[in-house]
Amino acid sequence: MLKVNKEAPPEQALRYARVLSIAGSDSGGGAGIQADLKTFAALGCYGMTAITAITAQNTCGVAGIHAVPPAMLAAQIDAVATDIGVDAVKIGMLHDPEVVEVVADAIQRYQWPHVVLDPVMVAINGDRLIAQETVGVLVQRLFPLVSVITPNLDEAALLLDRALQGKDELAAAATDLLALGTRAALLKGGHLAGEEVVDVLLQRGQPLLRMSHRRIASRNTHGTGCTLSSAIACHLALGHDLPEAVKLARSYILQAIAQGAEVQTGQGHGPLNHGWGPLATKKFPFRS
Repeated sequence: MLKVNKEAPPEQALRYARVLSIAGSDSGGGAGIQADLKTFAALGCYGMTAITAITAQNTCGVAGIHAVPPAMLAAQIDAVATDIGVDAVKIGMLHDPEVVEVVADAIQRYQWPHVVLDPVMVAINGDRLIAQETVGVLVQRLFPLVSVITPNLDEAALLLDRALQGKDELAAAATDLLALGTRAALLKGGHLAGEEVVDVLLQRGQPLLRMSHRRIASRNTHGTGCTLSSAIACHLALGHDLPEAVKLARSYILQAIAQGAEVQTGQGHGPLNHGWGPLATKKFPFRS
C-alpha cells in the first residue's frame, strides 16, 4: 500500500466533492468508466476510478473483455481512499466473484457514506457482461452494503428470475428486490414499450416514489444506466438525500439524451451528450 502523508490541512483548505467509480472501461467512450468521469465533471464533482475490466467495444457491441487482477483493483481503491478520500461511490461492472469480494471488503473497510450499485449484467445490444456465478455473490455480499441498486428491467429479471412485462409489475418487483437485502432500489422501466417511461424508487420504511416522463426518441442511449447511477452518486456526494438525488439525476440524464439525439456517433447505439450543461466544480470546507 502507498505511504500517505497524514499532515493536517490548513484551516482554510477547501476540497471537492469526491466520487469514485469502480467499473469497467469502455473503449468507445459511451459507457463505463468513461461515461462516469464525464458525468462527474458535468455535475461539478471530482472523479476518480478503480478499473475492474478493460473492454473492447463500440456503439455496435462488445468484442472482448479483459479482467483486471483483483489485487490490482484493490490497490487502485486503496490508493484513492487513503489519500484523496471518497464522498460517494458508483459501482458498475463486476465480472467475477473475486472482484465482488474485493469491492465488498473495501466498502466495509472504509465505511463510505454513499454507495450506488448499478448491477451491470447485460449490454444494450444483449451482450452478457457478468458471469452467472457472480450474480449470487453480488446479491449476498454487496446488496446489504450499498445505499441503492439501480437495475434496469433485464437486470431485475435476472435478479428475480422472472420476466417483467408491464408497468403494473414495477412496484412488486421493487419490493422483491428489497427482499434480496438492499436498502433501496431504483427500478428503471425504460425497456418497456410505450410513450411513457416509468421508474420507481423504493426505500425501506418509505412509500414508493413513482417517476415518469415522455419517452425521448433517440438511438443514442448507450451508457444511460452508467450515467444515471453516476449522477445519483454525484448528487449524494453534494449533500442531497436519496429521493432528491434520484430526481436530479433523472433530470440531468433526460437532457443528456435529448441533447444528443440528433448526433451520429458510430453505426449503432451512440452515447449521450454528457456535456450539455456542465456545472462548475463545487468546493467545500475541507474535512477528512
